[in-house]
Amino acid sequence: MASRGWMYTKMAAVVTPAEGEVFKRFNPDLQKRNLELREQRLKNNEEFVSKLIEYSKSDKPVWIVAAEAEKKEKADRIRKEAEEGTDRGSIREQMRRAQAEGK
Repeated sequence: MASRGWMYTKMAAVVTPAEGEVFKRFNPDLQKRNLELREQRLKNNEEFVSKLIEYSKSDKPVWIVAAEAEKKEKADRIRKEAEEGTDRGSIREQMRRAQAEGK
């Protein structure tokens, strides 16, 4: 019996719709939302690919480098939030002093 791989390949090519055909079948609201979010999705994809390329330059496995980068970002975010908290506290203290002097 001959291989049916060619037949299945032709069937897949015929049955698989084009990207535009699928988009046209969407609800108009979904089409609008899809177009609005397209820029954000492309930006996120570019950012992901650039990070992946950067991670692959290391001698370590990509998942280890990614985990280290994630830990570093989390530590930076916590440090930044702590700095903002101290700034808010100092602003509150200045406002209390100004209010006490004004009365």
